[in-house]
Amino acid sequence: MKVLITGGAGFIGSTIASAAEDRGHQPIVLDSFVTGRREFVRGRTAYEGSVSDADLVRRIFAHHPDIHAVVHCAALVVVPDSVCEPMRYYEANVVETLRLLDTLVEVGCRRLLFSSSAAIYEPGGDFSVDEDSAISPQSPYARTKAVVEGMLRDVAAATPLQVISLRYFNPIGADPRLRTGVQVPEPTHALGRLIQLSRQGRPFSITGTDYPTRDGTGIRDYVHVWDLARAHLDAITRFDAALAGERCAAINLGTGRGTTVRELVAAVETVVGQPVEVAIAPRRPGDVAGAFSRSDRAQHLLGWVPRHSLEQGIVDTLAWLARRPQVLRDLSDRRTAEVGPP
Repeated sequence: MKVLITGGAGFIGSTIASAAEDRGHQPIVLDSFVTGRREFVRGRTAYEGSVSDADLVRRIFAHHPDIHAVVHCAALVVVPDSVCEPMRYYEANVVETLRLLDTLVEVGCRRLLFSSSAAIYEPGGDFSVDEDSAISPQSPYARTKAVVEGMLRDVAAATPLQVISLRYFNPIGADPRLRTGVQVPEPTHALGRLIQLSRQGRPFSITGTDYPTRDGTGIRDYVHVWDLARAHLDAITRFDAALAGERCAAINLGTGRGTTVRELVAAVETVVGQPVEVAIAPRRPGDVAGAFSRSDRAQHLLGWVPRHSLEQGIVDTLAWLARRPQVLRDLSDRRTAEVGPP
């Protein structure tokens, strides 16, 4: 089957595309290449442009009327940046998604998978959440995800479009075959920064040690990006059955295991076999204590369970960072790839 992946040249979107190909499906990529990489779409059918470009989306469906589902990954995702530039985040994540929805309904698309975030939750006392937990986003980024989820429910209630929102926890790792990984040269997520700074002989900053967690540092649910990619394919395959007559559903994608920042540092030290220097720093704008999933809805509805451990995610992240210079070229040495058809 054909699957349209918006943001399919980014970290998660390109990994979903690889997983689709591995299962014999054809990914169709739509990406603006503002943060996505052209190298990640070599050999794939890809279109350059914004999801809000109605003429482009219509053209994609005219070229591929047999698209089975759309996976909407295109978004801005850096929490501190969203605090500094909230209007940019609302424009990219909310306004452009609304325009995309209008076109999808027009062309008769019936299935949409939305890349949402566990950052929308208000964690319980033990920092675990399920799909029925209270929604209380604490950053502009998280609020854009919550706003879009509400928008999707309203659209699904009024049109033939059906929606599954997949609420990601914290992606780590890389495609196990190292075709793709984190595309930016300086990762913003904790594991990428930790590895990069330790390799440079610089201390890793633990931002916030006064959270009400077991060791005072933030807690996260680290899920391997390949497990996330598998979940999308499982959701596409079981889309209609998973909704069971409903128009819209939300499903957590996490491991059910909470890992604090100090525990993440210890896991990295175990994998690399040497100590990591750390420094204590204040919380960053938009930072929260965090949460982990306690839900088995993904297993019940999609038949999905995570297969990769935290340690395997660290191993694959290390492997990708070593491989990355051979796959991606940055700044003046950056290479391009063919993108087409136009």
